[in-house]
Amino acid sequence: MITGIEIQGFKRFESKQFDLAPLTLLTGRNGVGKTSLIHALLLAWEVSSELTNTVRLNGPFGMELGTAEDVRNWHSADVTQLQITSDEGDASTWRLGLPADDALYLTVEQRPDHTPAAFAGHPRAFCYLSAERLGPRSVLGASPHPDDELEVGVRGEYCAQILETLGSKPLADESRLHPDRSESGPSLLKYEVERWLSEIARPIEIDATRYQSSAVTALQFRSPGGDWVRAPNMGFGVSYALPVVLAGLTCIRGGILVVENPEAHLHPAGQSRMGVFLAWLAGRGVQVIVETHSDHVLNGVRRAIGEHHYLASDAALAHYFDSSDGDDLLIHKLTFTSIGGISHWPKGFFDQYQIDVASLGRVRRRG
Repeated sequence: MITGIEIQGFKRFESKQFDLAPLTLLTGRNGVGKTSLIHALLLAWEVSSELTNTVRLNGPFGMELGTAEDVRNWHSADVTQLQITSDEGDASTWRLGLPADDALYLTVEQRPDHTPAAFAGHPRAFCYLSAERLGPRSVLGASPHPDDELEVGVRGEYCAQILETLGSKPLADESRLHPDRSESGPSLLKYEVERWLSEIARPIEIDATRYQSSAVTALQFRSPGGDWVRAPNMGFGVSYALPVVLAGLTCIRGGILVVENPEAHLHPAGQSRMGVFLAWLAGRGVQVIVETHSDHVLNGVRRAIGEHHYLASDAALAHYFDSSDGDDLLIHKLTFTSIGGISHWPKGFFDQYQIDVASLGRVRRRG
């Protein structure tokens, strides 16, 4: 597990250190650095997986970071440094040079002798799902990798292929069987995905069919006992939640799952249950890093800690990103209590509901 990252000379960060836990929530205002932290992790992984002397700013993980000038912190020298600490021992440091303002890459000036296990390039060890996942599609394409190396894809583009190939096989890690599962014996990956999706989105069954002599696979859904319908007739909530659940259940033990906006297209109850799922997953050997704007996801995490006891309170934390009037970056680290409480509530941290209700109360009193 990685326990922290220090970022120097990259986008909003002149020099900033972040603690990371088995479950880390990144929350806060738009455009103040949450995604930049994720981009730093993605760059570190990309440098670790390639032995070239450069790292692309556009392409890997669907990133579109632009030019070297776009990622250079204005107050720093022309070097970006990323240092990741882990529970495995020494810190891992990457130094990346900015060759020219208009360069579409950075140069690799220094690599660590040791990299965290999740950055070593093992299949399903580092899973990233972007906020811009695929919506409902009649058919989905195929990955060229063998079955034991298949991954969900940055946008969930290989979900159908994984379900068609691995769905009828027992879940690889039995510690990730659904916590309310009552039946004995091995459980298939497809059934475990259906259990969680039924709680997060709606009661549902899934079927994946690969067209013969082709590289495309189709997904069908139905309510239990109902008729099968194509993905476009099921709605966005299921299509956006499916890759999160599937990546979480297939990520290897000791791996990392990074998810942006897991709440997208889900109703409030589903967002809360998604928070429960991600916290439960973090208690089952997968490190989870979540960027979210949803107080329902936060409250689902709190219930997972305080009500269900799926995750110890000291195994989760949240970073709230804010900025001062002068646009200086302000980051608050929040911790959780054993009953699902939060250490403190900075101004602006998921307080809009209280602000709106108080405003409506004043309107009623004036009336």
